[in-house]
Amino acid sequence: MEKNGSALILIVLGLIVLAFPLLGIIPLSLITGFIVLFLGIGLLLGGVAQMGESASIGIVEILLGIIALVLGIGFIFNPGLFSWLVGFIVWIVGLFLIIAGIIGIFSKTGGSRWNGVIAAIIGILYITVGTFIADPIILGVLIGLWLLITGILMLFIKE
Repeated sequence: MEKNGSALILIVLGLIVLAFPLLGIIPLSLITGFIVLFLGIGLLLGGVAQMGESASIGIVEILLGIIALVLGIGFIFNPGLFSWLVGFIVWIVGLFLIIAGIIGIFSKTGGSRWNGVIAAIIGILYITVGTFIADPIILGVLIGLWLLITGILMLFIKE
C-alpha cells in the first residue's frame, strides 16, 4: 500500500504542476521554488520507496530530494538566491532528473527501470528546452509530466 500511496501523491503533484505551471502571477522565483520543491518531494518519496529494494540507491535519491527541497525553499523565501542561481536552475533540475533516471535504470525492479528511462529523457529535454527556449511554462509542464508518468508507472507496473 505504501507504493500505491506514493504513486497517488506523485500523480496529484504532477496534475497540480501541469494545471498551474505558472500559478497565476506569482513571481518566477516562487514558481521555480515550488517546482523544485515538488521535485524534491518526488525524489524523497522515490527514495523511501526504493529503500526496501536497494538502500544505497534509496539514500542517493533521498539526498537529491533533500538538496532539491532546500533549494526550493530558498527560492521561495529568498528571491536574491534565485537571481544569483537563475542561470544554473535549469541545469540543476535537469541533472537531478538525469541522475534519478540513471538510478532508476540500475534499480533491480523493472518498473523502476522504466521510471528511470522516463526521468533521464525528461531531464535531457528539460536542459535542452531550458537552455534554448527558457519558457517556465514548458519547464513546469515537463516536471509535471515526470511526476505524473512516474506515479502512473508505480501504480500499474507491479513487481
